[in-house]
Amino acid sequence: MTPELALTELRGGLIAAMWIAGPLLLSVLVVGVVVGVVQAATQLNEPTIGFIAKAVTLTAALFALGSFLLGYLTEFTIDLFHRIPHLIG
Repeated sequence: MTPELALTELRGGLIAAMWIAGPLLLSVLVVGVVVGVVQAATQLNEPTIGFIAKAVTLTAALFALGSFLLGYLTEFTIDLFHRIPHLIG
């Protein structure tokens, strides 16, 4: 395996990780910022409010996007297994 081929496969893995984790992290980030602004405006600094809001958002995002994310991960894994003979020799 050449270094270029290894870096290409590593890049593919990082892109797959970005596509899988990105939407979930982005939704939690947006809700965290909104809850933070609301808490700052109302001076209600209770940490459990932010945690519960983020947990509910993550659960909802997983229910909404879970099949897409699992399909993407499965497709990437199957493609990687099919490329193993090319990677080895």
